[in-house]
Amino acid sequence: MAQAPVIITCAVTGGIHTPTMSSALPVTPDEIIADSLGAVEAGAAILHLHARNPEDGRPEQTADAFMRFLPRLKQSTDAVINLTTGGSPHMALAERVAPAATLHPELASLNMGSMNFGLFPLLEKYPEFRFEWEKTHLEATRDVVFRNTFKDIEYILQTGYRNGTRFEFECYDISHLYNLAHFVDRGLVKPPFFVQSVFGILGGIGTHPEDVAHMKRTADRLFGNDYRWSVLGAGSSQLRIAAQAAALGGNVRVGLEDSLWAGRGRMAESSGQQVTLVRKIIEGLGLRIATPDEAREMLALKGGADVAF
Repeated sequence: MAQAPVIITCAVTGGIHTPTMSSALPVTPDEIIADSLGAVEAGAAILHLHARNPEDGRPEQTADAFMRFLPRLKQSTDAVINLTTGGSPHMALAERVAPAATLHPELASLNMGSMNFGLFPLLEKYPEFRFEWEKTHLEATRDVVFRNTFKDIEYILQTGYRNGTRFEFECYDISHLYNLAHFVDRGLVKPPFFVQSVFGILGGIGTHPEDVAHMKRTADRLFGNDYRWSVLGAGSSQLRIAAQAAALGGNVRVGLEDSLWAGRGRMAESSGQQVTLVRKIIEGLGLRIATPDEAREMLALKGGADVAF
């Protein structure tokens, strides 16, 4: 049987990197739209989106913040739009889930367990910051647990499924796969599951090839043919982990949320540049990338006509 086309997800801005770290990081609505469309043109089928305060770039998790760019973006592309429910480790659950609850996207991200989420090592790389919030944002992760309890996860699942939204299950460690299996066993999650394995965040699993293989083996054992596996590698591990996953039959996620690099020692100029690089890897393996409609079919999504933006 021929291997299914590879879904490229692109996460264009996120809530980790700050404006000081890269001038390419999109902050304003126009910048987020431009970076997203460039990623789609390069081959991304799914856009994983966060919102930012256009004045200082801090993460902003309100439906109004997303509505500054979502309607225009939807008019310009047929890519699947995926809204975060993670937002930032410093946000409360109600704040994090509000955009997806209001706007009914086809996909929403869902972190599958509580964890330490250490961004503070980035402080050592930047002697000065453009905005005071950046330093505070990073420093605070020395003493924060990114809360995703079973009750929290169940609430997000119920909120999303009520509106026909399906999920990108972000699994930062092996235990998160078992948490997902728990919800599957209870009948609260229906296949196909879109499992996004995350490598390289301090507090989660590492970036060694054995870590990647272990995630894949465990997911295969737990979910069999009922899931679609995707990976993201944080920072410099992005393309190496994407290459390994593609060779193992997986899908990939890139973008400036996850990494600011476009190869060794070279800062990325856009998320689209990263999509282009990973597309070359995929096609070099003799595979092809999925279109947005193929991604919808593979993940059993409701379609772009049934969102509320």
